[in-house]
Amino acid sequence: MNTPFDHPPRPLAQRLGAILWPSFFAAGVATMVFFAFVDPVQLAQMTWPDFEIGRGVGYSIGFFMFWACTASACTFTWILLRPSSRFNRPLPRD
Repeated sequence: MNTPFDHPPRPLAQRLGAILWPSFFAAGVATMVFFAFVDPVQLAQMTWPDFEIGRGVGYSIGFFMFWACTASACTFTWILLRPSSRFNRPLPRD
């Protein structure tokens, strides 16, 4: 019986790096573009008028929100790109 080649599983550091590094980079770009047009202090006054938020905190919150969004997109892409040979095994014959 000829067994097809199965890709070896990647180390955890490589899997996390493939998700976190591109999402970090994309979040940085998205943060720069977004805050080039939006002032975080004015945004905070419109959304949370009872809280005083400085620009640095607003930039940080925005960056981590963009990072969470882009990390989820990278995670779904990673799930879709896994080799199908690991999941589509032939059923055993009775």
